Amino acid sequence: MDPKQRVEEITALLEKYNYEYYVLDNPTVSDFEYDRLMQELIMLENEYPELRSPLSPTQRVGGMVQDKFKEITHQRMMLSLANAFNEDDLRDFDRKVREVIKTDVVTYCAELKIDGLGMSLVYNKTLKYAATRGDGTTGEDVTSNVITIKSIPSRINLEGDFEIRGEVYMPKKSLERLNKEREESGEQLFANARNAAAGSVRQLDSSVAASRGLEAFWYYFVNAKDFNIRYHSEALRKADELGFRTNPERRICHGIDEVLNYIDEYTQKRASLDYDIDGIVIKVDDMSLYDKLGYTAKTPRWAIAYKFPPEEAITKLKDIIFTVGRTGKITPNAVLEPVRVAGSTVQRATLHNEDFITEKGLMIGDYVILRKAGDVIPEVVRPIVEKRDGSETPFEMITTCPECGTPLVRKDAMHFCINPHCPAKQIEGIIHFASKDAMDIEGMGEKVVEQFFNQGFFSNVVELYSLMEHRDDIIALDGWQAKSIDNLILSIENSKLNSLERLLFGLGIKEVGAKMAKTLARKYMDLDALMNVSEEELLEIQDVGPVLAKSLTEWFADEHNRQLIEGLREKGLNFKYLGSTVKAANSYFSGKTVVLTGTLDSMGRKEATEILENLGAKVTGSVSKATDVVIAGHDAGSKLDKAQSLGITVLDETEFKELIK
Repeated sequence: MDPKQRVEEITALLEKYNYEYYVLDNPTVSDFEYDRLMQELIMLENEYPELRSPLSPTQRVGGMVQDKFKEITHQRMMLSLANAFNEDDLRDFDRKVREVIKTDVVTYCAELKIDGLGMSLVYNKTLKYAATRGDGTTGEDVTSNVITIKSIPSRINLEGDFEIRGEVYMPKKSLERLNKEREESGEQLFANARNAAAGSVRQLDSSVAASRGLEAFWYYFVNAKDFNIRYHSEALRKADELGFRTNPERRICHGIDEVLNYIDEYTQKRASLDYDIDGIVIKVDDMSLYDKLGYTAKTPRWAIAYKFPPEEAITKLKDIIFTVGRTGKITPNAVLEPVRVAGSTVQRATLHNEDFITEKGLMIGDYVILRKAGDVIPEVVRPIVEKRDGSETPFEMITTCPECGTPLVRKDAMHFCINPHCPAKQIEGIIHFASKDAMDIEGMGEKVVEQFFNQGFFSNVVELYSLMEHRDDIIALDGWQAKSIDNLILSIENSKLNSLERLLFGLGIKEVGAKMAKTLARKYMDLDALMNVSEEELLEIQDVGPVLAKSLTEWFADEHNRQLIEGLREKGLNFKYLGSTVKAANSYFSGKTVVLTGTLDSMGRKEATEILENLGAKVTGSVSKATDVVIAGHDAGSKLDKAQSLGITVLDETEFKELIK
């Protein structure tokens, strides 16, 4: 038989057997026969490498190693869902839906909300890519890792573009096995299944992802209407037919009372499931109503996520310790007896500030009620006063910095260390400088910064750019190899080329966030020009207030900060804004308030926003009387309706592209 034909035949068989085993849980061949076919395919691909596809069943064990993940702009924005926390919220959602579509009873599809990592799969017969949600507009291409999940089809029997979204998660049994292995090897345990899933999907070595035992459920056929599918439940049945693993626990509910019954049932069943859920998703089943129901800036109005009440646990407050932030803010933190709550073990929780502790009446040695706000952030609710036995110690706020001993200054409810050279502030400042929204130095995370700072490899952001001098010392440390440190040094070098707004945000100037950094960079184009601006001139800029103007001018007036700037200049960092060189004053959009709605074919929302801002526009998320222009792509919803009712100028994509040429 022709080798190409045999490869295709074996591939089709293995895909069929994977579907039967991993999706239907009903294998029709023995493990021996499956392994025999796999070995034959491996031999054929080794003999004829040109026949090996990245989507071949042989590649599902991983093995691809990448330097970084490339960005993917979603064809349609991946929206988040509005949250409901109680029955009143759900009934209010139902009332609004009924008012818009003018009916007494709405048919909903209720589904379990999987606690994992949101994912989009895009196909045209075969899988084109798998992308994380990211910021909703741009995600990361993680195809090499996602394809190791054997329940995901690499090809489908459907013509045309097809997109399906869902959740990649780690089953409870996989987490238990993984943590047992990590404990035996002395590695840090994963706190919960969601963190483990997210960390596994973002492994640069796909063989690591393949070993983690990940799974996935798919819950939204994005372009179902292109295939004349009207109902969400019908779209899920179509996904089943195409070989996708959907959650069989979903249910059609006629009216909100049936939804509430479903929620009650799965609140009780939650612990017995072999995967973590953090709520219930409720969607209007009739997708033809979606455009009529519309969207807010971030969420659809035809769906809502009910979040389970926070799970609570009782533990002991062993101590209160203090940490120093980048701005010098002192934060008291609870040291707790380890306790499991909402799927992970908690030993620490922030106590925010002195007033928070005083108002709750906490004492060291108290038994306290602990919960996770939104099932994520540990929160001390209150002490259990009736369990006190007299051994508890009253809380006293410290008066000096725990790192450098400088007397603290209280401002409002917060305490601050005002020593600019405090080591803790330096560490936090470097972490911020290297972060994704600032200089984006990949590999320079919190733990790496702390390790290198404590080893004396650098003490400020200027010395970060001399890390090459310590290459041999770093390789000698546990966990570091030549390739990993060389990749880190390359990332540091590449960061020198960043545009001014990243550097400006990375400097950590109080009140200057990422958006304001870009506004200032675009206005002054060069750091040297910005350094000498007066408060009065800054106050003439839209969105710049007295507090920000004072903070900025004081920061640049400080001699220590000026020396830091000169040090970065000597290291070769770019001080200029590298955005669009188009003169905003000559643009149609200069000075206008613009709203983007719907999906643009030629660019993502993030790119369109950047173009508009470079042309002098202010881009906002909602339509009001202050809006000058609305740019409407496909599936524009309520924003377009409101713009038309207010008589606001509406541009389609073609008109928008003409104006930005």
